[in-house]
Amino acid sequence: GTQHCRISDQQISGKNSTANANDFSDPVYKEIAITNGCINRMTRDELRSKLAEFKLETRGVKDVLKKRLKNYYKKQKLMQKEAINGDSYYDYICVVDFEATCEEGNPPEFVHEIIEFPLVLLNTRTLEIEDTFQQYVKPEINPKLSNFCISLTGITQDIVDKAETFPQVLQNVIEWMRQRELGTKYTYSMLTDG
Repeated sequence: GTQHCRISDQQISGKNSTANANDFSDPVYKEIAITNGCINRMTRDELRSKLAEFKLETRGVKDVLKKRLKNYYKKQKLMQKEAINGDSYYDYICVVDFEATCEEGNPPEFVHEIIEFPLVLLNTRTLEIEDTFQQYVKPEINPKLSNFCISLTGITQDIVDKAETFPQVLQNVIEWMRQRELGTKYTYSMLTDG
């Protein structure tokens, strides 16, 4: 028969573990893996219902819905684990606010591509912005920006035509973070909106 999986608020705020947050042998990762398996077996309607229960976006193809629910569950489990351990005070927060290709009405089949990759490095102790990174990205799937996208973002076709593609810009971001010793000397968390 078919297995039914239940993901609830109780499951998200479930049992605590004492292993190191960076140790993948920690039981929290087994819980996440088991839940991911359940999510993989859900129908599109079940996914949409569960996303609505958590007040998350319910539009998109089945794979997008699965990824959204998995990411939500993983984030909740890891945040709960960090709060319990009490030693998760990050040195920095990297705030990211991507701009992406878009069309008016946001059709569900439209593939969005990042066209601007901006980062703000916030020191969590001083609450001061210590540095920024900003680079435009050349879209490859839908290389021509819609008039709606240009109007909404202020990013022109000429700007993205001259930009590097996403893999190169991502490498530039990684190098920028490496130079600031994020993940080695300093702890950090990524914060995004969207």
